[in-house]
Amino acid sequence: MKTITVCILVLLVFSSCGTGPEPSSDTVHPAPEISIPINEEEADFDPGTITQEVKDSTMSDVQKFIEELNAIIRAGDYNSWVSHLGEKYFEVISSPEYLAQISGQPRIKSSKNPLSGPDDYFARVVVPSRANDRVDDIEFVTKSRVKAFTITPNGRRLRLYELEQMNNSWKIIN
Repeated sequence: MKTITVCILVLLVFSSCGTGPEPSSDTVHPAPEISIPINEEEADFDPGTITQEVKDSTMSDVQKFIEELNAIIRAGDYNSWVSHLGEKYFEVISSPEYLAQISGQPRIKSSKNPLSGPDDYFARVVVPSRANDRVDDIEFVTKSRVKAFTITPNGRRLRLYELEQMNNSWKIIN
């Protein structure tokens, strides 16, 4: 529990510093803002139409996905991690602009060694901050997209990831 609390505190400090736009208050670490279009059918989506059975099943699937992702991150398996990312998300975190923005954060900037690519981002940002995530709640954005949240000991709800189900598997899209 102490390790989780320390990780969350480090993430909060990391996400609150820098020169770029402030991340939303429900974000654990800086996540690139990606606008993924929603098709017309999903634009009219009402989360109230999701049954408790579907929510419970989806919650279970998302928790399993995050547990698998945690193991990949703890093992430092970059290639497996990339396979769990949506294509547009990977493009954003690979962009020189995003890497420069994150390199300007105090923890990275203090090393005087800017991020060189998405593999470096994985090793220096993701591995230290995301190896022990826990999903306590989900929120449906569409039938195939959810936001995954953790609840801190003091009751604060923090967004971990936005996920989309693609070809019967979950992908991180933000």
